[in-house]
Amino acid sequence: MAELIRFSENGINVALKINDDGRVRLLYMGLKELADDQLPSGGAYGLVQVKTADYGYEDHHGAKHITAGFSERLRYVSHSDTRSADGKQRIFTVTQQADDVYVTSHFIFHSGIASVRSYTTVENRSENAVTLEYVSSFNMFGISAGGEGEWDTKCNISFPHNTWLGEAQWRKQPVTELGLSKVGGFTIKPLIKSSTGSFATDEFLPVGYFENEAAGTYVMWQIENNGSWMWEVGDQSDELYLLLSGPCQDTAGWWKKLEHGESFESAPCAVVFSNDGFDGTVAEITKYRRAIRRPNIDNDKLPVIFNDYMNCLGGDPTTQKLFPLIDAAAKAGCEYFCIDCGWYSDGDWWTGVGEWMPSKSRFPGGIQEPLNYIRSKGMIPGLWLEIEVMGIHCPLANKLPDDWFFMRHGKRVIDHGRYQLDFSNPDVRAYTLGVIDRLVCEYGVGYIKMDYNIEAGIGTECGSDSLCDGLLRHNRAYLAWLDEVFAKYPELTIECCSSGAMRATYALLSRHSIQSSSDQTDYLKNAVIAAASSAGICPEQCAVWAYPLRNADVENVALNMVNAILVRIHQSGHLAEISPEGFEMVSEAISVYKQIRNDIKTALPIYPTGMPHFSDGWFSFGLDCGDKIYLAVWRIDGEEDTFDIPLKNIKISNAECIYPVSLETSYSFNGNTLTAGLKKRTARLFRIEK
Repeated sequence: MAELIRFSENGINVALKINDDGRVRLLYMGLKELADDQLPSGGAYGLVQVKTADYGYEDHHGAKHITAGFSERLRYVSHSDTRSADGKQRIFTVTQQADDVYVTSHFIFHSGIASVRSYTTVENRSENAVTLEYVSSFNMFGISAGGEGEWDTKCNISFPHNTWLGEAQWRKQPVTELGLSKVGGFTIKPLIKSSTGSFATDEFLPVGYFENEAAGTYVMWQIENNGSWMWEVGDQSDELYLLLSGPCQDTAGWWKKLEHGESFESAPCAVVFSNDGFDGTVAEITKYRRAIRRPNIDNDKLPVIFNDYMNCLGGDPTTQKLFPLIDAAAKAGCEYFCIDCGWYSDGDWWTGVGEWMPSKSRFPGGIQEPLNYIRSKGMIPGLWLEIEVMGIHCPLANKLPDDWFFMRHGKRVIDHGRYQLDFSNPDVRAYTLGVIDRLVCEYGVGYIKMDYNIEAGIGTECGSDSLCDGLLRHNRAYLAWLDEVFAKYPELTIECCSSGAMRATYALLSRHSIQSSSDQTDYLKNAVIAAASSAGICPEQCAVWAYPLRNADVENVALNMVNAILVRIHQSGHLAEISPEGFEMVSEAISVYKQIRNDIKTALPIYPTGMPHFSDGWFSFGLDCGDKIYLAVWRIDGEEDTFDIPLKNIKISNAECIYPVSLETSYSFNGNTLTAGLKKRTARLFRIEK
């Protein structure tokens, strides 16, 4: 007998239907409450999509991953609806089976957040092997339902393009401009965004945003895998669907054979809902990201970091060069001091990394001398690592067996002069944990900048069914290794860096407390990246470089500091050599940051003038703290001398420029709008009282 299962959690209404034949459909998930006769008639395919080698697709599909034949064979077994012991999570699961293969869909709802975390487990209880080629993590039909008009006239999609030096560049387009056209009941062309390889975010962040303007409904999603991933939007039964997953055979060459008794878990993902547009969905996903993150002191205290690399020593540290920088960083108010790359080599080091022993020529008195000096100045010392690679000229590399490394066609994978270590090998994990032990216990390091600068490609053949499954196995072993490190050293701060933000996923950021936002050296372009990055990274996790140049005037310094002041200040630049006026501007910014950082860790990002682009003359970014808003405003270029920033749904009772207070600033406010008057290549930070 058919059964309709309905429940609501944190304003999200869910409707699932068990058909007479036992097939399970997700009819609806959203904030609007719909009567039974208002539910979408679709759900034209199953709750979960599982493609196996034994079964193809049940319909004309093209590049789509819906109507997988094995999924259509699945029949309802049971469902459970429970709360966690502390009541903060509602866990809803549905189990189906076909041919003694059991597929369970997991939905987790966090209290007070309009979000659902979703993943799928597949367990083979049959006597025969089952080869998986695709497993969805989330599958929602009717994302376009509601409102007047057809989906091709009322729906837009936004997603963040990402690249080295050009991260977090959001673009919004109508679905028709993205190639989705309503030319029949359904088409065979989906919109697919994916990543294949170890640089998980080198083209796009694994994030998307869907808006149905006619219905006033807004959805944002993220996929939490530190390797290959895919999301898909397509049309079926006159509506649009959303499909999220980790790697699959079609886009990444992934397949996995499950023997009797074996199971597989898909990449987790999250979907959030809002009635308040882009800012509303960013607010919900920010709250969700905080809910799944490892509790740690770094995200509570938000210390100021100095790193000697960017527009500073550039990978050439020595004791002699470091001492004046350490003095200057301490005087400016920094609390971490990280010695970046190069500390382990006498000269050129790129292809020789892997042993992580200090250079004797750079540090004649030993690496402990500058590290101890950092501590003597009241700062926590840090070092740079790229723990997942070993240079092809590293002496140790030739002594190790091949199964320590990624292998393809019987050869070690080489990229940019490095081998990729395979963390699914327990010997690799033991060796790299020993490196961490030495840095923490012997050198007294409290901060590690963990970098990653190669693209290891599709994966490894060592011990894996498919190359991409080898990559997935390594990715998950690396996450388990991180968990082990943080369990052993809970107060250790490890920054996530990958040529800037080339692996900025919440698989990693649920562990790491901080993420490098970019390697961009041009502070004007870095301003655009900084203003956009908090849509993909929690503000208190988002490290932004502030690196005034030696000859910088005070406005240059102020703009550099405004770039970072609403997130995490990643200070650099030759602070010992800039002008006294410039140095005071740095110190003032750090002082202001320390006054507001307790607000930053709970604030929600807002984008009152939209997501910034590199071509914009003016742009803004703010943090909503409940009773007040901190608002950063930049003028890079543009002919207009003033800029109106509307703050919807509030009335401004007072506004003041809180940084820099010593420079002239023209501004006024009326109703819900702040009007700023700035010269070109300047920026200001305002505090706005509601």
